[in-house]
This record gives sequence, structure tokens and C-alpha cells, in this order.
Amino acid sequence: MTSETTNAAPAGLPPRVRAALSTVALSVGPVIGAFVLSGLVLLIMKVNPLDYYGYVFQRGLLSPSGVQATLTRMGPLLLIAASLIVAFRAGLWNLGGDAQFLIGAVFVAALAPLMVQVLPVWLVLVLSMLISMVFGALWGLLPAILRAYQGINEIITTLMMNFLGISLASALVKLAFADPATTVPQTRTLAVEDRLPMLFGTNISSGLLVGIVVILAVHWMMTRTAFGLRLRVVGANAAAATHAGLSVPRLTIAVFAISAGLGGLAGAVAILGQYGNVRADWNPAYADTIVPLVFLARFNGYAAIGYVFLFSALGIGSESAARRLDVPNYFTLITVALLLVLLAVTELWSARRRAREGGGVSGCVD
Repeated sequence: MTSETTNAAPAGLPPRVRAALSTVALSVGPVIGAFVLSGLVLLIMKVNPLDYYGYVFQRGLLSPSGVQATLTRMGPLLLIAASLIVAFRAGLWNLGGDAQFLIGAVFVAALAPLMVQVLPVWLVLVLSMLISMVFGALWGLLPAILRAYQGINEIITTLMMNFLGISLASALVKLAFADPATTVPQTRTLAVEDRLPMLFGTNISSGLLVGIVVILAVHWMMTRTAFGLRLRVVGANAAAATHAGLSVPRLTIAVFAISAGLGGLAGAVAILGQYGNVRADWNPAYADTIVPLVFLARFNGYAAIGYVFLFSALGIGSESAARRLDVPNYFTLITVALLLVLLAVTELWSARRRAREGGGVSGCVD
């Protein structure tokens, strides 16, 4: 046995069953732990955790309006998850997702209300999505080039570009793209009838379908195509990929273009499906909160859909719980932070188990 997934389940079970149970335990365990620790924080704040979580899940999962809001919010979140899966499976870190999201959102919010005056709505929606992908990809181009040809760590460059992109987006809203008809610094507002259509007579934006289709397509690309195999080989061992004749610099740039482009598309779906405009200094910071969910899903597109649904419901429900129980709106971020810490602890534990097993078999630890 060479994987940690064979070590975290009862020994009497068949190997495949043990592997499946261990994978579930390593993915679900941190989530349960984060909810428990968040409950302890609530107790310290003199808030009943059962009341809080009751409001959260009643609003986010049980009420019709809450479920519709949860599903609508999933659209851009799934696209960000797809963006991260592409990068992480290729062994690269794209931590500039928030800037790519905002750059895509700002340009769509500025151009869509103008294009809809001269073009059919369906064409405006298509062009808006393409525009967001192009600008998102362009914003990820510099870190890609620096990593591909200079070997500069992409964690540093994407974080720097993230800071610059967020600031640039706000400046564009206040200056070049400001709506002259309002005193509030924001872009022009896209009319509701010109946005993405709702599904089946509900308030669920069809951006949800865009997100689901894209993340499933990304999962298929990374696991079932020759191109995805090349990206995974580069991520596993760049030297071996070069020896095999693969162009690592080109593939690196391709990864960043796809990942950053999907980040920009997430911004377009948010504007076209939910908000209609962008206000100055607006930043929902979706990308940072999706990172631990993608790791929990083990870069699997199907599992990521489930985790994104849970996080979206938690976000919608916590807004209602915060109003009723006088809990800060940002308390959800505490849960996400605890989830990230527990995920790191779980991965460290798994790595040590692998090392111990490797030492027992070969007499050394890598």
C-alpha cells in the first residue's frame, strides 16, 4: 500500500472500501471539526451553537428563497473552484483569483450596459463572458511569464498582482467606468431583463448551469484528455516532463491563461446573474475562501460541487443568523479559517503516515 487512504480505515475491509472510507474521512473530518470548533467560539461569545446552526441551515437549505439564493451564489463560486483545480492539478499556485474575478467583473459591468443598446441580449451575454475571460487571462499573464521563463515563484507574483488588481478595479469604478447618472461611485447598472435568465420560473440564475458545466468540463479535461495528462505530468515532475519532450514554459502559460480566464468568467457570471453593477471597493473575496474547499475535494470536480454548495448555504444562512443572534456577519470566515487550519493538520498527519509506512517498507523516509 502506498497511499494514506489505505491507512485511515478498519483493516478488515477490502482495500477499495478502505480507500473510499479513508478518503471520505480525510475530506469530511476537517469540516466536522471546523463546525465543532466554531461552536466553541460561539459558546465563548455566549451564543447557543445549536440556535446559530439551526438558523443557518434553515435559511440556507430549507427555506425556498434561501435555497434559490444558495444555488445562485454557487455559479461564480464553481467557476473559481474550476479555476483553482486547473492550477493546482498542474502543480501551480494561482492565488490571484480575487483580482482576476474583479477585473472580469468590472469590465463586464462597464461594457455590457453599453453593448446592450446596440446588440441582441444573447450576444451581449456571450460577448461579456468572453471579455471577462480575456481580461482575467491577461491579468494572469505576467505571473505566468515570470514563472515560465524566469523561475520566479508564482505564489509571490500572483499575490502581488492580486493586490494591484483589486486596487485597479476600484480605481476604474471610481474614474473611467463611473456611472455619470449617480453620485455613488459605481458602474452603470445592467437592467434585470438583460441579465442571465432565471431557471424554471424561479429566482435561480442560469449562472449556476454555467458553473456546473464548466467545472465538469474542467474535471473531464484534467482527467480524461491528453492535454490534461500533460499538465499533470508537469505538475508532478517538471524535469521529467522536459525529458519527455513537453514544453514546460508553454504549458505553464496555458495553465495560467485557463485558470485566470475562468476567474474572470466568475466575475462576469456574478455581474450578469446577480449584481448588475460593481461598486467601488467591492470585493467579496471568494477566491481565498474556495481554496480550502478545493483541497478538501482533492481537486475532484464532482466533490467540489458538493463543498461549494455547503459553503454557499453557509454564507446565505449565516447572514440570517447574524441578524437574529447578533453575531458578526464575518463569522463564516472564522469557520473557513478553522477549516483551513484543520485541513493543514490533516494533510500533515497523512504525510507523516506515508513517511512512516515508506520507512517500514524501504528502510528510509523520503
